[in-house]
Amino acid sequence: MASIFATTAEVERKAGAKCSATSKAAAYVDDYMTQVESFINVVTRYNWSDAYNGLNADVKGILKEVASNLAAIYVIQYDMSGFTSRVEAEDMINVLRDAALRGLALLRDKKTQDFVVGA
Repeated sequence: MASIFATTAEVERKAGAKCSATSKAAAYVDDYMTQVESFINVVTRYNWSDAYNGLNADVKGILKEVASNLAAIYVIQYDMSGFTSRVEAEDMINVLRDAALRGLALLRDKKTQDFVVGA
């Protein structure tokens, strides 16, 4: 199943060159993205997947950022052995997590939701 919010290539770029070839394969990323998209919908209490086609580019960009960040975390954590050190992989995960949390906070805010859905 193809993802709605982000592409495999976008997730791969965020996971970095040192991530496992297995975990960045399209089949794995599609699985991660399905989970991530459902997570975003539930956490924000809005079904962005169903509304996606009617959203403007700015909202789609936020969804893309959050989804690709969260999926890239799954790609990295699958196998950290390719990184220079575990700390390097964990630092990448922390940066991705922080950006995902910022985006989720925006999407979760009811006033922001009203603004972006009406845009």
